[in-house]
Formats: sequence, C-alpha cells, structure tokens
Amino acid sequence: MKYCSNCGARVTARIPSGDDRPRFVCDTCQAIHYENPNIVVGSIPELDDRILFCRRAIRPRLGKWTIPAGYLENGETLVEAAKREAFEEARAKLTELMPYALLNLTFVNQVYVIFRGRLSDHDYRPGAESSEVKLLAEHEIPWDDLAFSSIREALKRYFIDRRKGTFPLHMADIQPD
Repeated sequence: MKYCSNCGARVTARIPSGDDRPRFVCDTCQAIHYENPNIVVGSIPELDDRILFCRRAIRPRLGKWTIPAGYLENGETLVEAAKREAFEEARAKLTELMPYALLNLTFVNQVYVIFRGRLSDHDYRPGAESSEVKLLAEHEIPWDDLAFSSIREALKRYFIDRRKGTFPLHMADIQPD
C-alpha cells in the first residue's frame, strides 16, 4: 500500500501506539489501514453418497478439481456465500447446510469455512468458473488432481466421518503443498 484510501496521502508502515505489529498509517490523516485475512466459504455438496466436484476454468489451478468455494462478500452470511458459490460454479442449489470445517491457511492469509450440504436435485451444470461438474463417489475422486490442500484435507476427514456416521466440526491449520 502506498496511498491512504481515506485522504490519498502517502502511508508509512509502522507500529501504531498500542499495537504490536506494523500497519500502514497515513502520514497526513493518521488513519490506520488494517490488513486482515480473507474468508473463503465452500461446501461439500452431497447427493446419493456422492459429492459434486467442479473442474476449475479459472486461475489459480486451472483444470484442477475442487468443491464449490469462493470469497465471502460484504453483506453476506456464511450460508448465503456457500449457496451462492455452489450456484455460480455449478448452477447447483443446496439445502441443509451445516458447518463442517474451519481451516486456517496462514501462509496465504485465508480462513476457510466449509459446510456440508445437500443438492436439492440433479439439476447442475458448469457455471462461468467451471469447465466441468460431476458427482463423484469416494473411489472416483482424482486425489492427485485436486486444486487445493485445504479441500483435500477436508475431504479426507469427511470420508472418515461418513464411515463413522458422525460429522463433528473440525478445526485445522493447513500447511502449503
């Protein structure tokens, strides 16, 4: 950051009084500009013991497989974001959303919130960000071709939990690939 979004003057990275880390501070109006992690919201869309996957048509990880997920928008709840992302990426409608995993990705300043949800029907197709969508059983998942380590970790836990018949809320710190 070079300029203050409040007044347009130059900013300097320094530790403000009473703080414990460097922040961008405006040299003119003294506004402190905080940088916080992005929240990514996604879902594990279930139907007939299979999960809906999307092949990415955008970067990063173009051509890799993932579950519907994306950034939380201002003014949006977590559930609204999960439903919106499923619709945007797979034209899928979700019901019965339940929180499933909270994943910290400190290396990219993100927090993932993943829900379990039911597909309301078999009416799904690729959205603008997906080149292909399909329902996959556990043995059909292209584990080596998944886009993100966070999704791989959540899905591994999901299948263990599904065999047990119980789905606790998971929290984990994800490391880079």
